[in-house]
Amino acid sequence: MPLKYALVHEWLTPKATGGSELVVREILNHIDADLYALIDFESINPESYLYQRQIGKTFLQHFPFAREGVQKYLPFLPLAIEQLDLRQYDVILSSSHAVAKGVLTTADQLHICYCHSPMRYAWDLTFDYLRYSKLGSGVAGWITRYLLHRLRQWDVLSANRVDYFIANSHYTAKRIWRCYRREAAVIYPPVNVAEFPFLPEKEDFYLTVSRLVSYKQVSLIVKAFNTLQRPLVIIGTGSQMQEIRQLANSNIQILGWQPDDVVKKYMATAKAFVYAAREDFGIALVEAQACGTPVIAYGMGGATETVRDVRFYKDTGTGIFFKMQTEAALVEAVEKFEMYQDALDPEYMRSHAAEFSPQNFAKRYLDFIDQCHQQKPNLAG
Repeated sequence: MPLKYALVHEWLTPKATGGSELVVREILNHIDADLYALIDFESINPESYLYQRQIGKTFLQHFPFAREGVQKYLPFLPLAIEQLDLRQYDVILSSSHAVAKGVLTTADQLHICYCHSPMRYAWDLTFDYLRYSKLGSGVAGWITRYLLHRLRQWDVLSANRVDYFIANSHYTAKRIWRCYRREAAVIYPPVNVAEFPFLPEKEDFYLTVSRLVSYKQVSLIVKAFNTLQRPLVIIGTGSQMQEIRQLANSNIQILGWQPDDVVKKYMATAKAFVYAAREDFGIALVEAQACGTPVIAYGMGGATETVRDVRFYKDTGTGIFFKMQTEAALVEAVEKFEMYQDALDPEYMRSHAAEFSPQNFAKRYLDFIDQCHQQKPNLAG
């Protein structure tokens, strides 16, 4: 009998279109798995590849405003994910950046977790969350701190329900070890390189594409380009939109949300793609390189695994790093980039980005699952 697979993800909504959703889509392209999530508003979306698919959901589906994001119900997420009854399956595949890895499994099941990040609210972004949340101060603040404390305890406990971890970068693998004391194999996520237009000739503007939230550091980019007086285009929306509009000088154009074809056009024609966040992987950095567009990025986290600093890779550089998240460091990096930009080869950037193709992801992911099967020979099926 063939093995029965379940794939568990956090949430499926039209607004959730990041790297973790690309991983889910690619897994479903190769594995016949039943899909589960905390909430699902994609199976009723005619434009989604999940349209009319049967998807298992939790009680959060019926909570007010769940479609806009269940993060507002953070204390309920562990309880909700534990209500999914997956006993009929042989293999549980989770795609987790919050609680998906916490599904309950039995000793006879194999659970493989593709971890995009240990839960950011509970770990790296705890103090940002407290600072910018309405629940971060006063009595509510102390209650929030206690809930986050309990969430960290549950997060570590639930890591023991996973048989094998996969990380989306070596940086994430280190974070998994730090939070859970678990080893993780590294398989980079799929980037649809072929869908991005390659243009070796660039126009005279810089670009950033990002959610406008605090940890993305878009305000830092705006301040640096106010000083530089270079043309900058910002695509994206988020809670800091108004603040960024007020910061920006006339050399900065803020387009807000844009459809994919518009994003790809700007990404292909920009002089360089600018990114100031510390990311676990940073899929947008690879997408820019797929267009032959060099990257100016904060030199920490996953960016160091996808971008090659031209100062150290003379013939195979794809961008340049700045080492501190400060206005001065970014200003200096842009000025350095303009000194080195003629040494950057757009065609090499395209070939470098192809290393992160869906085909490479699928092969490595499927090979890893086969290895896990061999290490658990008593698996039913």
